[in-house]
Amino acid sequence: MRVEDYILKFGIKPSVQRVAVMKYLMTHKTHPTVEEIYEALHEEISTLSKTTIYNTLKLFVENGAAAQLNIEDKCVHFDGDISAHAHFLCQHCGMIYDIFPSKMPIINELSSLEFGSHNIQNVQLNLTGICEKCMKKQKVKESK
Repeated sequence: MRVEDYILKFGIKPSVQRVAVMKYLMTHKTHPTVEEIYEALHEEISTLSKTTIYNTLKLFVENGAAAQLNIEDKCVHFDGDISAHAHFLCQHCGMIYDIFPSKMPIINELSSLEFGSHNIQNVQLNLTGICEKCMKKQKVKESK
């Protein structure tokens, strides 16, 4: 699906900046911050500012086209994948990994959870720990 069509699906009028930001989110699964998106795009779009990126991401999140991750205290990350999945933050290297229901079935259960007469529209499951790569590096260091 074209990025323009994807944005329109959420009732958002495409602009050069909006399309560029969404395309970046969809093609970079790194859960970027406003700063990272700005650094990646500001040279190719001279009218792009951090404020524009922040406002664009806010619009995407409010309309359900992207997700805002509050997984760490120091900054906010964004995700262009709005499917049901969890996030894992490695406390050693800082990488954020997606965890999909095929690896953790409880994610689907949480997504369909009912809580009294409340209408649950969003569930975020954030996990923290040490990733496999960092654990392997640590084992190598310990064995020397």
